[in-house]
Amino acid sequence: MLRLVSLQLIATAVVGVLAALLGGWPAMFSAVLGGICCVVPNGIMAVRLFASAQKAGGANPATFFIWEFIKIALTVALLWLTASLYHDLNWLALMAGFVVALKSYIILLFRH
Repeated sequence: MLRLVSLQLIATAVVGVLAALLGGWPAMFSAVLGGICCVVPNGIMAVRLFASAQKAGGANPATFFIWEFIKIALTVALLWLTASLYHDLNWLALMAGFVVALKSYIILLFRH
């Protein structure tokens, strides 16, 4: 899971650079914020699942579903917060950063 979150961070940085080249600083910040809206909840969930897997009883399936719900709620909250607080928001760049970070696991699938 750490590799996936690391890959999401790298993909977010790449999209941020491309957005900066194509649309300037506001597009770069929008793309990076979009990626962060995906990476932060995934990182929190990864840490929590890793911690629950290290317990004596192992991971509980209910824990996974609870943290998946929390991850989705946190993602929506971060997207809403970004949209309401960042006034120079470039929606195309935000969605590009979010989708690229969200789908970056496909790179790991093709690697194997």
